[in-house]
Amino acid sequence: MPSQLWLIRHGETEWTLSGAHTGSTDIPLTEAGRRQALKLKQSLAGRRFALVLASPLSRARETCNLAGLGGAAQIEPNLVEWRYGDYEGRTTAQIHADAPGWSLWRSGVPNGEQIAEVASRANCVIRRALRADGDVALFGHGHILRILAACWLELSPESGRLFALDPAAIGVLGYEHDVRVISRWNANDTCE
Repeated sequence: MPSQLWLIRHGETEWTLSGAHTGSTDIPLTEAGRRQALKLKQSLAGRRFALVLASPLSRARETCNLAGLGGAAQIEPNLVEWRYGDYEGRTTAQIHADAPGWSLWRSGVPNGEQIAEVASRANCVIRRALRADGDVALFGHGHILRILAACWLELSPESGRLFALDPAAIGVLGYEHDVRVISRWNANDTCE
């Protein structure tokens, strides 16, 4: 059983800056995103992970590499970001122009992945992590990691809306006695 799950969001991308929903589009890190990822190396220095998993998308893999854990990382397809379908690459404001009152968490996405499907993938990652004998590092994306946190806490996947996670930020899930808890959230020593 892992002691802790370290959820690490990738660094900044151009679409992070614009607010565009970035699911399966493979957007690279910006220069600032690379600097953020390098600073993660300081936050992770000296920490031993029994298992390191990364999304197959380059922004997560590059963050993992720059944070110093790329050599130990295994690609985990279930850590890929929510597939936004027709809303891929669009900002919330653009979507609201066509669908006033739309909410990703309540309304979902046309021709994309349903939140229950994302939660199913998150639970697969949790099950894999639970087989590790020590801490686990998970390099992924904002929405999948937020849903993973909700699943860890045995909340509905929609509760992920409550857990904002900045680029290159860390969330730590663990236990208090036998109860699953958030030990640390949205820790970001990479602000410039």
